[in-house]
Amino acid sequence: MSERVGIVAVAQTKYSANRADVNEGELVYEAVKQVLQETGLKFAKDVTGSDAFGIDATVTCSQDFIDGRTISNCNVMSYVGAHHSDEDKVAEDALNAVYTALARILSGHQDVVLVATHCKESQADMKGVENAALDPVFMRVLGLDFLNSAAMQARRYMYKYGITAEQCARVVVKNRGNALKNPFAQERAAVTLEEVLGSQVVSSPLRELDVKPVSDGACAMILATEKKAKKLCSKPIWIKGVSNCYETHYLGDRDLAECDALVKAAKKAYSMAGITDPVAQIDVAEISEEYSYQELLWMEGLGFCGRGEAGRLLESGATQLGGKIPVNPSGGMISGNPTVVAGMTRIVEGVLQLRGEAGERQVPGAKVALAHGFTGVCGALQGVMILGKA
Repeated sequence: MSERVGIVAVAQTKYSANRADVNEGELVYEAVKQVLQETGLKFAKDVTGSDAFGIDATVTCSQDFIDGRTISNCNVMSYVGAHHSDEDKVAEDALNAVYTALARILSGHQDVVLVATHCKESQADMKGVENAALDPVFMRVLGLDFLNSAAMQARRYMYKYGITAEQCARVVVKNRGNALKNPFAQERAAVTLEEVLGSQVVSSPLRELDVKPVSDGACAMILATEKKAKKLCSKPIWIKGVSNCYETHYLGDRDLAECDALVKAAKKAYSMAGITDPVAQIDVAEISEEYSYQELLWMEGLGFCGRGEAGRLLESGATQLGGKIPVNPSGGMISGNPTVVAGMTRIVEGVLQLRGEAGERQVPGAKVALAHGFTGVCGALQGVMILGKA
């Protein structure tokens, strides 16, 4: 990209199994308040043309069904400054909300944009929400949800490429171990390979510990033009490349062992960022994985290895902290991030890594980070963002 847009502040709540103590607006404001305090910005546009400036616009991300109302952004309007400027809502995964904010700045219409996302899975019947996302004539009536659809995808992937249950379980062991170093993680308790493989089957071949827990939480960040980013922050992180791609809607039209939308999104994001060898050029990757097998499948789609090779790449130690390409040093979704919020959590974690502010989970000398988000049944909509510190 010829013009640069920087991320100048990021914040996330600690993720929890239940935040019934707050409403959606109060939850998201826990993160919004932090980025406002860090930058000193106010919910007010600069209408004078002077060097003084405030937040020009807000982009939010939420999900009507989970919030239990239509136009779910109405729940948070007053908490994100929408009464002072315009607000744009993005549904699905919040990585796309950051993408939208980037586009608004590159359009020349805004200079400083707040992005905020929230989700309280604990208050929703997620099986019902997910079933409603499917085609009402052919798929919804079968009782499908994201879990049993993912089980079909896992079975197909394992059959086609020889991925084993043990390799999937090692994803959980790695990520839950990493979560011990992350104060924001929900599940901060290590598990053994035997515990994962011995946990209850919830939809074969997926077991209880292969599946992310119910989670509540929120994220916020502020994006700005290069000129204003440098004034607002001593260490802005630049968005170097971004893309998304949507699969065909019907599961029967796809080979579930493949992830063509992710392959296409990654290639475009890499091209924008000048990435030709992702393993050599990316220092840390934060990948959204609601289910253990997805980290392996998505790594292949991102070009970290060939098809069917992700299990062996994991076993080699390359994706561990200290490995050639650390994946999910935060602990990932498996350690507890809500859907909707997860893609933005990946960006927040990437920013912390590049700023050298990731604490015990820090990847030394990280200069380039990948953030990945997806939404929909079997990863229907895929998004990839490349971040750089220079």
